Amino acid sequence: MWLVIAGWVASALVFSTFFMTTMLRLRIIAIASNLAFMSYALLGLVAGDFGRLYPIFVLHAALLPLNVSRLHQLRKLIAAVTGATGEPSIRTLAPYLTLETYGSGETLFRRGDSADRLYLVQHGTVTIPERDAELTAGEVFGEIGLFASDGRRTASAVCATDCRLLTLPAAKTVQACHQDANLAVLLARLIADYMPLAIPPAPAPATSG
Repeated sequence: MWLVIAGWVASALVFSTFFMTTMLRLRIIAIASNLAFMSYALLGLVAGDFGRLYPIFVLHAALLPLNVSRLHQLRKLIAAVTGATGEPSIRTLAPYLTLETYGSGETLFRRGDSADRLYLVQHGTVTIPERDAELTAGEVFGEIGLFASDGRRTASAVCATDCRLLTLPAAKTVQACHQDANLAVLLARLIADYMPLAIPPAPAPATSG
């Protein structure tokens, strides 16, 4: 009886993973399903059927440390994003972000380069020479080139100090904007804030004297 119950519980947990909307919940349920299937297999010892269930035990015993490791990495990344920005729409991207480190003086990209990712400053200072601007923890940059018609960087970015940056590939950024209107609005506002600096002022009208 307990063997049957354990089997149904384990199956239900796997089925529920298809309804998880966040990677954090998905990993937690995956770990629970690994433990449930291992218990199911071990109960086979009591039922005298462990030989048939042994492959299930080996599979989930191998998957368990992998899921635990991924969960630990994900929690660290979420903590890094939460510490860097208060924007909920950015925090939802945490499972897809990659933490990268750069040394002081390193150039992230130059004007005219192909735009391949979005950046979020987690620690350190990044300068935009063409704008004479400094970006610190919590600030997002690199969004202009991702949505430009030619897909090129409109300015350069250089690490003024040692930096830890969270990055998101261009394709994933565009996909996330389709799925999350709040993120799309946030990036649109950043672009709008930049536009007055990117467009040269109109010449003063000629006067007759």
